[in-house]
Amino acid sequence: MATQLKSITPGPDPLDGMSLPGWLYCDPEFFEAEKRAFLRAAPQVVCHESEIAEPGEWRGLEYLGESVIVMRGDDGKVRAFSNVCRHRGSRLVDGTGGCARVLTCPYHAWSYARDGRLVGVPHRNEYPGLQTEDLGLHAIALENWHGYLFVTLEPGAPSVAEMMGPYETEVAPYRFEELRVMGRVTLRPRPLNWKTIADNYSDHLHIPVGHPGLTRLFGRNYRIEANEHVDRMEGDLVEKESANPSERAYQKYLPDAAHLPPSHRRKWLYYKLFPNVAFDIYPDQVDFMQFLPVSATETVIREISYALPDARREMKAARYLNWRINRRVNAEDTELITRVQLGMQSPTYEAGPLGTSEVCLRSFAKKLRRLIPQARLAQPPAAGWSTRLSAGGFA
Repeated sequence: MATQLKSITPGPDPLDGMSLPGWLYCDPEFFEAEKRAFLRAAPQVVCHESEIAEPGEWRGLEYLGESVIVMRGDDGKVRAFSNVCRHRGSRLVDGTGGCARVLTCPYHAWSYARDGRLVGVPHRNEYPGLQTEDLGLHAIALENWHGYLFVTLEPGAPSVAEMMGPYETEVAPYRFEELRVMGRVTLRPRPLNWKTIADNYSDHLHIPVGHPGLTRLFGRNYRIEANEHVDRMEGDLVEKESANPSERAYQKYLPDAAHLPPSHRRKWLYYKLFPNVAFDIYPDQVDFMQFLPVSATETVIREISYALPDARREMKAARYLNWRINRRVNAEDTELITRVQLGMQSPTYEAGPLGTSEVCLRSFAKKLRRLIPQARLAQPPAAGWSTRLSAGGFA
């Protein structure tokens, strides 16, 4: 068994056509290496700016053990903070969102203004020389991409705008800035490694096998491509009526989206940003999805839907039918990837060959092997290897 990392010689990499070894999908040390190499630097969507339109409104995100809030200040500016009191480290707020005049710690009542400044300290006389200006909430890097608010825990990753640059022209007609939230954030815990979910999202060969509904809707025209930081998938709705009632009704009632080019008015479009953020773009709505890692074998799938304001009855029906169709797709995927996760945890599994059309999986595996060279090994290194790694980056 290979337990030492061999040097990579110039020329074609013999692993380019191979999938990743199974131990990467269940090994706690590899998970720690991923956090250090790229997961903490990866941009994570929190919400749309319209969800915090008024001063004091905030939304939160739990990611890799960190709690982050984005909040609109009295000056109208949106900021991101660590949800940690500067006194004794207590979490300031709970839940996924709310509105507050000030953020008051439930432990000792230290209070912070909407711009993160420390403005209230009970028993102030007990803290001689206290410099309140140095004890504001810890700021988190924030990016507003077409109205969506992304945070990053550490530097090192390209911005979302850079990642999505090759597709800017295609995304623009969807008017992301004007989208509004539909419903609430859904959190779905799964006993899966985050890569099991991410791989499946970009996998096209399982569509005709595991998703009969999508096959009825798309026929055989599902297409994929891999860019440096983004996987792109698409399928065009076929004219042939589906035998499934929900799918047939969606085909019939989906109204014309005049703001889109004709080529996209009946297209389902998918993007996955490396490593763990994806969004599904339909003519009727946009769904965001994150694969939030919890441990080597635990992930929370975070989902939320957005849409342009549209009171047409046909559009309301299409959005409901979209939900019904994709609820079935999600159930099918859950069954499929659970089987994969169980197989990955077996010592009998060895990395397998990837087909020439599996460009997204090839790209993902190549990137992971570049970011964490130990991913080239068929078996995990000796215990303690991850602590000796230096901080990584997306490059």
